[in-house]
Amino acid sequence: MLSSPARARSSGEGDAFVTDASQGEGRSESRKGRDEGAFDSDETLFLRVPKADETMQLRVPPPPGKPEPEQAVGGRAERRRSARPTGKERAAALTAPLAGLPARLRPLLAPLAPYARRLAPYARRLKPVYPRPGRTGWRRWMPSWRQWLGATLASFGLLSAFLVTAYALTDIPSNLNSYATQQDNVYFWSDGTPMARTGWVQRQAMPLKEIPEDVRWAVLAAENEDFYSDPGVSVKGISRALFRTVGEGDTEGGSTITQQYVKNVYLTQNRTISRKFTEAMISLKLDNKMSKDKILEGYLNTSWFGRGTYGIQRAAQAYYGKDVSKLNASQAAMLASLLKGAGLYDPTLSAANHKRAVERWSWILDRMVKIGKLSPRERATYKTFPDPLKNNPLYDTGEQSDYLVELASQYAKNAAHLTAKQFDLGGYQIYTTFDRKREKALTDAVGKARKKAEQDNPKAAKNGHYGASSVASDGRILAVYGGPDHRKQGYNESNATTVPAGSAFLPFVYAAGLEHGARKTRDGAATTVTPDSVYDGDDGVPVTTPEGPYWDRSGKKVAAHNDGGRSYGQITLREALARSVNTPFMQLGMDTGLKTVRRTAEAAGLLPSSIGPQVPALSLGNSTPSAIRMASAYATFAADGTHTEPYSVSRVTRNGAPVPLATPHPERAVGAEVAEQVTDALTDSFRNGHPDTAAAHPGVAGKAGTTEKDTAAWYAGTADSVSTAVVVYRIDLAKSLEPLPLDGLAGNSTDDVPYNLWSAATGLD
Repeated sequence: MLSSPARARSSGEGDAFVTDASQGEGRSESRKGRDEGAFDSDETLFLRVPKADETMQLRVPPPPGKPEPEQAVGGRAERRRSARPTGKERAAALTAPLAGLPARLRPLLAPLAPYARRLAPYARRLKPVYPRPGRTGWRRWMPSWRQWLGATLASFGLLSAFLVTAYALTDIPSNLNSYATQQDNVYFWSDGTPMARTGWVQRQAMPLKEIPEDVRWAVLAAENEDFYSDPGVSVKGISRALFRTVGEGDTEGGSTITQQYVKNVYLTQNRTISRKFTEAMISLKLDNKMSKDKILEGYLNTSWFGRGTYGIQRAAQAYYGKDVSKLNASQAAMLASLLKGAGLYDPTLSAANHKRAVERWSWILDRMVKIGKLSPRERATYKTFPDPLKNNPLYDTGEQSDYLVELASQYAKNAAHLTAKQFDLGGYQIYTTFDRKREKALTDAVGKARKKAEQDNPKAAKNGHYGASSVASDGRILAVYGGPDHRKQGYNESNATTVPAGSAFLPFVYAAGLEHGARKTRDGAATTVTPDSVYDGDDGVPVTTPEGPYWDRSGKKVAAHNDGGRSYGQITLREALARSVNTPFMQLGMDTGLKTVRRTAEAAGLLPSSIGPQVPALSLGNSTPSAIRMASAYATFAADGTHTEPYSVSRVTRNGAPVPLATPHPERAVGAEVAEQVTDALTDSFRNGHPDTAAAHPGVAGKAGTTEKDTAAWYAGTADSVSTAVVVYRIDLAKSLEPLPLDGLAGNSTDDVPYNLWSAATGLD
C-alpha cells in the first residue's frame, strides 16, 4: 500500500490514477478484500505510473498467522544451517579426491586431505589471470613471485609424494637373476687337485672373510669409496646419468656399488630411464635391509671381469693363476680396473689397453693411499705394473677330461637328486674317484696304439674305437678312455653298449653253474657243479635240452664252436675257462638255465638292457656290455662275490657346504666260494697266456675275449683289487652302428692290442 503523501504525489503528476470517488470506492473494496482474506501470500500489486510507463512490483507480506511457502520456512539462519553439508557429506568431500587412487594408497594419503582443503583458497589465489592487470608489456604475461613460489613448492611436494609412493610400492625381487648368480662347477681328482671346470660362466662365490681387505678396498677405491656411508644411491651420479641419457641419447655410470649389485642380480643390463629408476628404488630398500658387508660380498661375486669370468675368485685365477686370498694390493688394483670395462682394460688385448690399464692401476693405488687404506711406504713398493697371464688357465681342452666330467656330472645329479636346472646354476664342487696317474697311463697307452694303427693299418684305423675302464673292487671308477676328442665325437667309448662281449662273458656262465647247479631233467633236482665237472670240449658239439637237441627257427640243430674250430675232448670247467673253450659253457648254460645265467650276469654288474637274447648264444657272449660295466662285473669276483654299483663321485659340496649324496652299497651277487673259484680259473687263464708276467705278479687274473665274426676283441682282468676291461672294435659312425670286422686292428697273438692296453693301464708292462 502507498501512504497518503505518496498517493498525493502520485495523483499530482500526469493523469490521475483514480478519482476521489473511485478512491473511496477502491478503499471500500480494499477493505472488503482484506476482510475476506484479501491477498494471497505471494500476490503482487501492480501500480501503473503513467508518466514513466513503468511497472512496479511490490511483495505483499502474508497476514499474521499464515506461514510462507515451504521453501521459505525457518528464516535465513535456518536456511543457512540446512545448506551446510552433513558429517557424512563432509567425509565424502574430503575423500573424494582419493577415490581414483589404488586402495593401498588411500590410507597413506588420507591424513593429507584436510590440509589440502585448507590450502585450496590460497591455491585459487595463485591461479594466474592473464593478461595481468596493472602490468605493461611482457610483464603482463609473467607469473608473480607468489605464483613462482607456489609452483616450486607444489612441484617439490608432488615429487616428494611420488618418491614416497614409489618407495612404498617397490619390493625387493624374491627371485635373483639366475644368469648373474650362476657359477661354474669344479671337478677334482681323487687326490683333491682340480681336474676341470664347467658351466656357462666361470664363477665361484667366495665369503667376504676369504677376500683380503686390500682386494676389497682396491675395488671400493675404484668404484665407490663412500660405500660404507652412502644411502645406497648417488643422487649426483643418477642426475648425471639421466642428463646424458635424455639430453645426449647416451648413458653414463655414477652408480654406487649397491646399485651395480642390484643391476647384476635383480635387473637386466638395459640402458633405460625406467630401469635406472627401479634400480635406485630397490637400492634404497636393499641398503636398509641388508648389511653393507653382504652387499659388497654379493657385488664381488657377481661382477664381470672379462675372460669369461664372473666374481673376484675366478678373475684371480684367470689373470694370475691363484686364489683371491693370495692376491696383493697391486694385483687387486689391476683386477679392480677391469670393472670399468674388461674390453678396454685387459692389458693383454692390445697396446692401447695396456696403457689404459697401467694408468688406472696407478690411479687406484693412489686413491687407496688418499682414503687411508694403503700406506705411502707400501705404495712406493708397487712401481712395476703386475702383468697378468696371457691366457686363461681355466680353459678346458675338450679332450679326455670332458669324458670324465660327463660321467661325473651325470652321476652327481642322480646321486644328489639335483635337477638339470639346479646343477647348471653351478657352485658345486664335485670330488671324483678318478685316479690321475691311472688315467694318464691309460690315455697314453691308447694314444700310442692309435698312432701305431694309423701307421700300420690306416684303412682299419680310420674307423677304429678303443673303450677302456678301470674299476676298484669297491665300485670306484678309477680311469676311463672315452675317445680321442669329446668335441669331435659325441659319445663315450668306455660307456658304449655296442659290440658283443664274446668269450669274455664265459665267467658269468661258470659262476651261474657253480652257484645254482645243473638240471639234466626237466623236473629233476639240480646236480652240483664244481670246477672239476667234466664237459665235452669238441668243436661242433650239438646243444641238448632235457627233451633232446635244441633246434633253431630255421630247423637246424644248434651247435657250439670253439675259436679256430679246435676240439679239446673231455675237459673240466676250470680248464675250459682257463683255455677259453666255448662248447662246454654253451651246454652248461642250457643245463643251469639261461634265465639263471642272465640273473647272475646282472647281479655281477651288467646292465639288463645290455643282455642279449635268451638263446643258447647267450652263454657265448651275445650281450653288449660297456667297458665300464665289464670291469665292474669282473671286480665282483675280486670282491669275494659282492657287487657295488660303479660310481665316479665320492662327495659333492656347494660353496663348501656338503650336499647329501646317495652312495652305493655292496650287495651279494654270488657266494664267496664261487667268486674264489672263478678267480682261480681266471688266474690260470692269465698264467697260460702270459706266463712271464704271471710269475712276477702271482695275484693277477685275466681273460681275453673274442667274438664269432671277429667284430670285437676284449681283455678283462684284475690286478691289485682293480679290474680293468679293454675293448677294440670298428664302426663307421657315418653309416651305422653295426660293428665291422677288425681287419687286424686288434693285432695278433704275439702283439695283442687289448692286452697291451690292459697291462699298461694296470702297470704290468
